[in-house]
Amino acid sequence: MNVSHASVHPAEYPPTTDAGEGGGGGGGGNIEVPRVRMKDFQGMPGTQGGLALRICQFVFAAVGLCIMATTSDFPSVTAFCYLVAATGLQSLWSLSLAIIDIYALLVMRSLQNYRVVTFFTIGDGIASTLTFAAACSSAGITVLIDNDLDICSQNHCVQFETATAMAFISWFTTLPSFLFNLWSLASR
Repeated sequence: MNVSHASVHPAEYPPTTDAGEGGGGGGGGNIEVPRVRMKDFQGMPGTQGGLALRICQFVFAAVGLCIMATTSDFPSVTAFCYLVAATGLQSLWSLSLAIIDIYALLVMRSLQNYRVVTFFTIGDGIASTLTFAAACSSAGITVLIDNDLDICSQNHCVQFETATAMAFISWFTTLPSFLFNLWSLASR
């Protein structure tokens, strides 16, 4: 593995070489030094910025889910049902990864393992795509109800628009997580 971890290990003395600093003769002076990631950028998994993004994703998705679920007529529109399903999935995904980030921060563990980052990248990509598609379809329906049909007085337009806006904000906070993970994979 090519990354460093913030765990405590017993101190080892560096190996001594027979060759001096001047590059004199004597073989065995070549020691392979492992590559180490110099810095984890805020927003990557296992950082405080990553945790903040996950908490924002969870909060906005959960608020959108609660607002939409409390309206009585959302099941009559397929796009609103899709929004409830997508924000429910987004809130569960973000809460799960926030718990993992909290654990990583508490034990000072890096989450830059190739398999872990791949899993996070694929999950963030799927969750953000579903949330964005649901928010777009719900926005289309709210525009249809409010502007085109002008029957907002018979529906819960304010709740629909608020839930749609929360889904867009949740997607907007999921996108940096996805991009940081993708960038981390691409830079290996």
